[in-house]
Amino acid sequence: MPTRRQTLTAALAVMAALPLAARRADAAIAQGPFEFTRTDAEWRAMLSADEYAVMRQGATERAGTSPLDAETRAGLYQCRGCDLPLYSSEAKYDSGTGWPSFWDVLPGAIGTMEDRSFFTTRTECHCRRCGSHLGHIFDDGPQPTGLRHCLNGVSLVFRPA
Repeated sequence: MPTRRQTLTAALAVMAALPLAARRADAAIAQGPFEFTRTDAEWRAMLSADEYAVMRQGATERAGTSPLDAETRAGLYQCRGCDLPLYSSEAKYDSGTGWPSFWDVLPGAIGTMEDRSFFTTRTECHCRRCGSHLGHIFDDGPQPTGLRHCLNGVSLVFRPA
């Protein structure tokens, strides 16, 4: 019998075959007010099509495509939308899922909400300052938190220490 992680990874692999913008038409995107805002035109001008689809429309990047999944240097992972520091390399680990994964977040960096898309209930996480979609949080991560923050690399910028 497959584990929950295997089932979710298989479902996400199916999603990866779809165009980014089509993936989350039913997504509940974080709503403001946020302290850092841009117009839709400003977001589209500063982000690539894939970055926009993920960060502003809640799509999911294809597993294994982000160079940040293999990043091992010390540093901080910041929001691509507003540069808020979100995750430390100290909490990063290889989850084997093909997405950058962390077992903890920097204090006060993210917001969360329930995501009922794709026939399941998940915890969506987004930048608390600009609302950009980051990924999802699962309860199958390593100790000490037991959490896996499974993130889209296109939502992040890595700043080496």
